[in-house]
Amino acid sequence: MRQAIKPTLFVIFARDANAAVIFRRGPSAWFHVIRWDTGEDTFLHGAWFKGRIYPEKCDLAPDGGLLLCFMHQGSRLRTDYTDSWSAISRCPWLEALWLLPQGTTYGGGGRFTDNQSVTLRRFSHFPTGPHPNHPGHNLTIDFEAAPESVPEHVSSEEVEGADWSGRDQRGRLTYTSGGRLFFREESESEDKCLADFSVCIPDPTPVPEVASAPLPPPKRRPKRPALRG
Repeated sequence: MRQAIKPTLFVIFARDANAAVIFRRGPSAWFHVIRWDTGEDTFLHGAWFKGRIYPEKCDLAPDGGLLLCFMHQGSRLRTDYTDSWSAISRCPWLEALWLLPQGTTYGGGGRFTDNQSVTLRRFSHFPTGPHPNHPGHNLTIDFEAAPESVPEHVSSEEVEGADWSGRDQRGRLTYTSGGRLFFREESESEDKCLADFSVCIPDPTPVPEVASAPLPPPKRRPKRPALRG
């Protein structure tokens, strides 16, 4: 009798807010996106995606509002996006506000430089024009010709045997194992389980209207007053 493969979790923290995104893989053909409020330790279940998401190539905006994903679907699940694409959506949904068909799993994804600007990894032959149905109004998209200069997300590997580990905005050592999320305190004899996502099953639900609402114009940084001599 074949033993069931346990799901895996990968986490990306927002830089300027108590927020994170959790990518849950399992069953192997499915990914689930979960938003984590790291201040209150509450969770919002979002999109289910039948295909492959590359969490290490994804990113979360500094304020935790937008999500950049790089994903792939095989020929059996073909869309007019080609078989792989980068997209920006509201976390934890995958309703694309901006989408770039790529047709290859090389490169892809990138990093937010502010709440509505991203830098994408791009090889010279990649397209730069977005899909006409997802133009990304009020987003700024830049491309980096040296993809290796845009770092991917990785586990800190601070916890031996964990699927992923890292430090949240409060400095807590957090890690994932077997579809569960833990944090470790040196003063405690046992690690605390913050959430158990091991028994989730694919359950795509209708996307809320807020996920596809247009983005407002980005806030302009105030100009510095001119220096007087």
